[in-house]
Amino acid sequence: MASAANTNMNAVRETMDVLLEISRLLNTGLDMESLSICVRLCEQGINPEALSAVIKELRKASETLKVSENCTN
Repeated sequence: MASAANTNMNAVRETMDVLLEISRLLNTGLDMESLSICVRLCEQGINPEALSAVIKELRKASETLKVSENCTN
């Protein structure tokens, strides 16, 4: 039983490592934690294209906020 769990955990780690490498090659800017959250959301049925759009929009909003903070300082 423990061996099967270890095998499954190793497969999950290997899959996440491969996904992280693909993410880096595509310059997504996602770290392992963010990528893991995205994968879990997709597994729960979230539309990947909609998730991508939300991430892009959040990045734009964050950048706009940083720029406006720099202008006020």
